[in-house]
Amino acid sequence: MANSKSSKKRARQAVVRRLRNNARRSSLKSAVKKVIDAVERKAKKDEALVLLRDAESQFSRAKGKGVLHRNTASRRVGRLAKRINAECV
Repeated sequence: MANSKSSKKRARQAVVRRLRNNARRSSLKSAVKKVIDAVERKAKKDEALVLLRDAESQFSRAKGKGVLHRNTASRRVGRLAKRINAECV
């Protein structure tokens, strides 16, 4: 348990940050699932690209907030785009 005043504050801040980061990760996973679902049900390419744009925006936000490493975000967006180009018509 934290003893000093500043370490108690840091502990409180860590709790808030953890909750916020988990919410960001959760919404990111939901956006990715929507893209994958569109690809698997053979949706039109433009519909999948709209969903990808939303997911890419969320990846960028997560990257900027420090939830994900920039290379991880870039890799995952690239893989989603590659999958859309390969499987959607």
